[in-house]
Amino acid sequence: MARDVVTVRLDAEKRAALDALASATDRDRSYLINEAIDAYLSVHRWQIARIEKGVRQAEAGDFATDEEVAAAFARWR
Repeated sequence: MARDVVTVRLDAEKRAALDALASATDRDRSYLINEAIDAYLSVHRWQIARIEKGVRQAEAGDFATDEEVAAAFARWR
């Protein structure tokens, strides 16, 4: 896979923490940054997909019943 160069500005504390983690895990800084970006994208892609699914359901009039809502709230108490 082709790799592009991207410049990111970090404050000194973040860079030091990143370098310490890289050293402790015997990985380079780029590897850790790529792993972090992969995790970020994965979470946000999942979240967006769920939101889009909910919007489609709402547009189709597919709403939870009062009983389903009450049951969901009961689980969180």
